[in-house]
Amino acid sequence: MPTSPLERALVVYFRLTMAWTFLYASSHQVFDPKFTVVGFLSHTKTFHDLFVIFTTPTMAPITTILVEYGHLLIGLSLLFGLMVRVSATFGVFLMLTYWMAHMDWPFIENKNNFIIDYHLVYAGVLIMLIVKQAGHVWGLDALASKLTFFKQHPRLRAIVAG
Repeated sequence: MPTSPLERALVVYFRLTMAWTFLYASSHQVFDPKFTVVGFLSHTKTFHDLFVIFTTPTMAPITTILVEYGHLLIGLSLLFGLMVRVSATFGVFLMLTYWMAHMDWPFIENKNNFIIDYHLVYAGVLIMLIVKQAGHVWGLDALASKLTFFKQHPRLRAIVAG
């Protein structure tokens, strides 16, 4: 866990900015009844055969709900600092997935991004939040880890990184 005031402030800053990133993305999805992942996933290039599976009439509604509410739940978790280890792990998975979906090898999204783009930077920030136990810095993970429930169930204690 971070010990210096500057390090603690930076951890909170990165946790809240990543929370904003996910919450802002979800606001465009959850509150838009026309949102679907089909438009985005049908334009993938490098891994098109992998992503086209998620655009089928059977999978598209499921994938859309998972993306919409996944963004929302990750954002709320990071905002409140509760279960950061879990939400950041899912966030890393999403960022790596988006990185692959934007790929037109060796460019990512456009000709300005050669192999690396902001999705990998976000994934790195999320990994840092896991390592630094960001939910314990002005977050609810610190309180949750002290609950009797987590003390009685050591396997679940890893959820709040206590």
